[in-house]
Amino acid sequence: MDYIKEKVAYLRGLADGMKLDDSTDERRLLKAIIDVLDDVALAVDDIEEVQEQLSEQVDFIDEDLTEIERVLFEEEEDDDDVLGEFECPHCNDLIAISEDMFDDEGSVIICPSCGKEIEIEWECECEDCSDKE
Repeated sequence: MDYIKEKVAYLRGLADGMKLDDSTDERRLLKAIIDVLDDVALAVDDIEEVQEQLSEQVDFIDEDLTEIERVLFEEEEDDDDVLGEFECPHCNDLIAISEDMFDDEGSVIICPSCGKEIEIEWECECEDCSDKE
């Protein structure tokens, strides 16, 4: 708000240009009013600067809070149980496969999107399966 300081400086120039006698009450009053206006302009500048800093801090806090909310409330699938992902041949949705989706024989699952049976030929390369072969 530099324009407030500029206006106060303009008023100070007008008062000085009036060539009033320094001993008159009017001159002393006018000088005191201009001094108060100058103090107010400086205080407004300080408040503006602090407000800008606070606004930046609030923005950073908001970004941090958004990240915390995303971590806390986002429904993430439990990746520990996921064996793999594939595209359903019927509905083309991406399906995350877990052990509990297989039937007793371990070769057929039901697509959670379209409800159709899908036969899976599974070739596992994990250490547990490699030991059995």
